[in-house]
Amino acid sequence: MTRRLAAALAIIGALMLGGCGNDYGIDQDGHKVAAGRLDKQWFVLNYWAEWCGPCRTEIPQLNALAEELKGKKIGVFGVNFDNVQGEELKGASEKLGIKFTVLAQDPAELFDLPRSEALPVTYIIDNKGKVREQLMGEQTAAGVMAKLEELKATN
Repeated sequence: MTRRLAAALAIIGALMLGGCGNDYGIDQDGHKVAAGRLDKQWFVLNYWAEWCGPCRTEIPQLNALAEELKGKKIGVFGVNFDNVQGEELKGASEKLGIKFTVLAQDPAELFDLPRSEALPVTYIIDNKGKVREQLMGEQTAAGVMAKLEELKATN
């Protein structure tokens, strides 16, 4: 009986830990970003800052891209280059009109991303967590979509 109980507890514990995954912290609104939103699917990761003029110009394009990709299991995520947190991150995101999810914790280490000295910079990451493309400078929704389609076709 004790072995069965120990085995059952071990299985339950493993399931509970397995369900945790590699969550990506919280977003600009303080909501948890579950691992399932990024893991095992393609996504676009954009680094921006309030003081970056080209970032401000491309935000509406990224909003349009995020809207276009809804339901296609490809997400658009942002990261604040200056690592602002909490209310400051929420305020900066609102000020720039960002409608896609902004990650409060920079996932650069998880995806082995180099620290860029120029902004904006956008990465396309595949469903295996591999960086497939680094796009420097201001992007358009159509340009990123075309690059996504090209990369997915060669996957």
